[in-house]
Amino acid sequence: MFNYLFTNRQGQFLVAGIISIILGFALMPVEGIYSTITFYIAIFFLGFYASKNAVIETIRERSPNVDLLMILAAIGAVIINYESEGALLLLIFAGAEVLENYATSKSTKAISELMSHLPSTASRIGADGEITEVPTEELIQGDIVLVAKGEQIPIDGQADRQVSVNEAALTGESVPVVKEKEEEVFAGTVNDGNSFRLTVTKTSDDTIFSNIVRMVEEAQQRPSKLSKTIDRIESKYVISVLIGVPVFIAILYFFNNLGFEESFYRGMVMLTVASPCALVASATPATLSAISNGAKNGILFKGGAAMEALSTMDILYSDKTGTLTYGDFVVEEYAADEDTLKEVVTIEQHSSHPIAEAIVKKFKTLDLDSVDHSEPVEEIVGSGMKKGDIIVGKPDSFKDYTDPSNYRDQIIAGNTNIFVGESGQITGFFSLADQVRDEAVHAVENFQNSDIEVVLLTGDNETVAEKVAGEVGITDYTASCLPEDKVRFVNESQKKSKIVGMIGDGINDAPALANADIGIAMGSGSSVAMESSDVVIVKNNLQKLFYSFMLSNRLNRIILANIIFSISVIVILVLLNIFGLLNLPTAVLFHEGSTILVILNGLRLLRAKE
Repeated sequence: MFNYLFTNRQGQFLVAGIISIILGFALMPVEGIYSTITFYIAIFFLGFYASKNAVIETIRERSPNVDLLMILAAIGAVIINYESEGALLLLIFAGAEVLENYATSKSTKAISELMSHLPSTASRIGADGEITEVPTEELIQGDIVLVAKGEQIPIDGQADRQVSVNEAALTGESVPVVKEKEEEVFAGTVNDGNSFRLTVTKTSDDTIFSNIVRMVEEAQQRPSKLSKTIDRIESKYVISVLIGVPVFIAILYFFNNLGFEESFYRGMVMLTVASPCALVASATPATLSAISNGAKNGILFKGGAAMEALSTMDILYSDKTGTLTYGDFVVEEYAADEDTLKEVVTIEQHSSHPIAEAIVKKFKTLDLDSVDHSEPVEEIVGSGMKKGDIIVGKPDSFKDYTDPSNYRDQIIAGNTNIFVGESGQITGFFSLADQVRDEAVHAVENFQNSDIEVVLLTGDNETVAEKVAGEVGITDYTASCLPEDKVRFVNESQKKSKIVGMIGDGINDAPALANADIGIAMGSGSSVAMESSDVVIVKNNLQKLFYSFMLSNRLNRIILANIIFSISVIVILVLLNIFGLLNLPTAVLFHEGSTILVILNGLRLLRAKE
């Protein structure tokens, strides 16, 4: 905080104002206008940014704001020769402003911490083999980069050999991950193995880390619904105060037989205590602190509204693959002749689905030169892949196919089973197994104990869905879901006035994520899913989502307490002033002190822990 004061211009003005006020009070016993001049200097430094905001915002928004009230109150105090009170008023107000900006800077620091994981340069290999150090933003798709042992990977791309990568910065998992040849590796992760060459697949502004940074930046610019409501009220409230204070002065002067100076003095007290400084600061610092806390813990909220809404969730729909499970499939059983096998691998190379990746990985040594690569491969949304007459997909897609080899009898219950069909016949099958995430079991239990209904929606068959649901403790599940089915479940719950959360990681989950009140994407999922969501779990840990749910609850409690407290202070101080029981220094102390307390209460969320 002290470092922020001396490195930030607004903080430097605050320090200069504090020094001037101290000098002003020290010079008060000395005859002359020295102390008055010093207080004027303090008012200049302390009121500079408030005046700037008052003028700019009033012109831009065409409505007055709380800064204008404070400047008018300080000017009024100077008019009636209460320079010291005017300076104190601006001191505490400026201090509250700096404190609120400090909260914003702490949230912004989350971006800096994320960016620190990214190297700024890369070793690009030219066509002649010469290695040149270049900024990462100059890299384009297709460039070849050398990544040395122990070095951070500078950009997303494909490795030219099997490599060992530590993805702790991205996923939170400290155990190195083995990446096969041509498998994608990500910027910010660390090469734990031997040096390798990287073929750039994304520009620096499109990597996973850059998308994360962009989402945090966007989150800071999207206020919560409550903040928007307070902002809308602020201008109308300020106008009412600007009208009410002159009326109050007139009543005291003409009807209560008070002198003009005393009436004006009481009016300045009213202008001070009626200002909604604490109310305006009730939500934003707390929300920014919560967003920053979430970012540090691997949960990115795309705005205050999402952070605020998470605690109101009634039902959480969850995808299975890559969400409740690792999505790291292994082929346990398969049956197909060599030609069919080659066609299947060729087809699956065109998909990024975990099942496709598992099949390609299993048969990576297969020679595919004899396969016709000119024929286009198409995706059958929610079912599988197609190349000419050959279809690879879920068993449900092959109900009308004959099965001369009795492959239907060979599928393994509880596994994910894939059939291959051609010309109306089933020509092969693959049985793959996935593994449930340990943290998913605890997260589901915690949500259910918090009265959040958790429902599994999966495109897998009934047997697999039942097995996974049983392992994670979910009683309500639906199997064989197409993307439109997931959207339908979300919409039906919303029609019942339920706040719906949806969590997934794939392209097929994107429509449901976009339709849900709170869309939640896994950080390892598709970019489409992340773009469609309101929340991203960077480290793929569902327990982090439950932590954020509890953080959201705490945020809403703090905001509510702040609002009640700030309104109560305003009401009490206004009543005391009406009855003539409040002087300006006391009004400044309690009113602006309440603003600082509200901001500090919100800043507590920066240090909240699991």
